[in-house]
Amino acid sequence: MGIVHFLNVKEGDCHIIQHPSRHTTVIDVCNAFVEKQSHEVEEAYVAARSLGVIGNFNQKAQPENPINYLGNLSVRSIFRFILTHPDMDHMDGIKALFEKFRPTNFWDTDNEKSIDDFKKVYSEADWEFYRNLRDRGSDSDPNRLVLYAGARGQFYNRQEDGKGGGDGLYILAPTPELLKKCNEEENWNDASYVILYKTANGRRILFPGDAHDDTWEHLVDNHENDIADVDVLIAPHHGRDSGADFSFLDVVNPTLTLFGNASSKHLAYDKWSNRNLQYITNNQAGTIILDPDGEDFEVFVTCEAFANAYAYNQGSSTFYSETRGGWYLLDI
Repeated sequence: MGIVHFLNVKEGDCHIIQHPSRHTTVIDVCNAFVEKQSHEVEEAYVAARSLGVIGNFNQKAQPENPINYLGNLSVRSIFRFILTHPDMDHMDGIKALFEKFRPTNFWDTDNEKSIDDFKKVYSEADWEFYRNLRDRGSDSDPNRLVLYAGARGQFYNRQEDGKGGGDGLYILAPTPELLKKCNEEENWNDASYVILYKTANGRRILFPGDAHDDTWEHLVDNHENDIADVDVLIAPHHGRDSGADFSFLDVVNPTLTLFGNASSKHLAYDKWSNRNLQYITNNQAGTIILDPDGEDFEVFVTCEAFANAYAYNQGSSTFYSETRGGWYLLDI
């Protein structure tokens, strides 16, 4: 087992990795809650093309609750929670998640962010819960780790005996210099953890958080071999344009990119389509499940209608996998 889940969680991030070690890693969280809540239907997207399929499958209006999703995977505890950076759309529901699953390890950054005014969509209790964890430092429960590019450690990229690749998580950013600049400028995107997940059979998935231009310059200059021609890229900043320089795509050259949720007018579809790069969006596919550990790298989605449309477009077929919890889409 080495399954990766790219959850459909509104306009935020949440990724789950089920490692062969039986450790569970969660990277960021959004839309997590325990008590039943009502959710207003979000605005519809304009039609977009994803893997050659045109249409609005409106999956943003049916978001996953990560707490329920983890429960359905029979997860009882989280071994490692990684907060890529301290923006609320990456820690929406962190208090409920931690109280339910009691993470053993918590990866954080020594950021100096403060928040005075809250948008109604987010909870001040989540911010205060996070701030208390951050400000209590490494003696807190869970075990808080502040890690920088190049860090090596037991379990995340070394086995218990100090050899091998552990859970295959390699930290490419931030550097102390990037974080220092973010603290000075109060601009937190370039404080993001950038995690390269390497499977035992050599597949690579890149999780860049909301990495912006300074981080991508660092990655291209210092980690070109790590990021070049990856199998899957999680689109930085959910795939929003955000005035970024997308020349890094010429190096990363992903076989497949996964886009999060945002209004289509804000998504940088053209930066991928102009390079003939394939992508899938949460709004079309729902949650996307990756199985990179087998002979083939299989991709599944929770939206049956999208899977059927893609299969019809390709002249192929789809099927539902109970073990993966989704409809087969393609191999990469």
